[in-house]
Amino acid sequence: MPVISSDYSTKFPFTNTHFNTIYRSVFVKENMKYNRKRIPTFDADFIDLDFCTVGSNTIALLIHGLEGSSKSGYMTTTAKHLNSLDLDTALFNLRGCSGEDNKLLGSYHSGKTDDVAWIINYLTKNYTYKNIILIGFSLGGNLVLKYLGEQANTTNAKIKGAITISVPVDIDSSEREMEKSKNKIYTRRFLKTMKSKVLNKAEKFPDYSPNKQLLNNVKLLKDIENLYTVPVFGFKNPEDYWKKASSKPILKQISIPTLIINALDDPFLGTECYPYKIAENSDFIFLETPKYGGHVGFLTSFKTTKNNWLPKRIEKFISEKIHINTI
Repeated sequence: MPVISSDYSTKFPFTNTHFNTIYRSVFVKENMKYNRKRIPTFDADFIDLDFCTVGSNTIALLIHGLEGSSKSGYMTTTAKHLNSLDLDTALFNLRGCSGEDNKLLGSYHSGKTDDVAWIINYLTKNYTYKNIILIGFSLGGNLVLKYLGEQANTTNAKIKGAITISVPVDIDSSEREMEKSKNKIYTRRFLKTMKSKVLNKAEKFPDYSPNKQLLNNVKLLKDIENLYTVPVFGFKNPEDYWKKASSKPILKQISIPTLIINALDDPFLGTECYPYKIAENSDFIFLETPKYGGHVGFLTSFKTTKNNWLPKRIEKFISEKIHINTI
């Protein structure tokens, strides 16, 4: 499909990428009452799903970004809006992100789509939903896209479409962007919780013994990947992880309507994270690249009630491009 012309527009200070990014993460939230269900996994672990239901025959599965959770503001505001449209939602807490550590040494990473497949199969087998919509933010968006590419020939018939926001489809490009000094504030924030989790894993699993001096001195995401993601999940090095976990190489295989919204000023995304040619040659990929928006920002006002461009854009794509079975 041709690249979509975006109608997102905003004014100062939201034209500043960092202000747009940070303001949402700190101030834009909704208090949601969830019904939590702990799902046993294929490897004797668990995944926590938080449901907000209104009695619909359609459910949207929302997946958060790096070190996020069902409590992340972009998750709660999206869930509330979808509920207002009479759509059920299930908020996917990636392993170790629900407020309780998972049982195994391995938690999650950008390409761990076996967990996505497991949860979708769970929803299919245990509920009577006629339609499933996938919505992913940042890392969660990459998981959605990679899953859909991998499952292109055997896509679950109940999955009718997907929306992804601020997606590092090319992780190599994204991580090199994150290494720049402009992004130190974000990297430090991620590393603070990631270091704590890795130290906790080391205490629980004596056979896993990362160099604690190196761990305490990590400055880049690549550093912690060297100490945790690579050895725990069996990658050769961070570059091998980036290559194997990225969704970009298989985007062209996606066979259901899928929207990718990546702002041109997103501080987390490198130039390879804007797959124009793939979208132009695909019947199913819709790429929207607003001039502004930051990383999962897309705010327009200090008034919460007016900051609805992103949920409204999700609503519009569902209405116009995703064919839902209402019978």
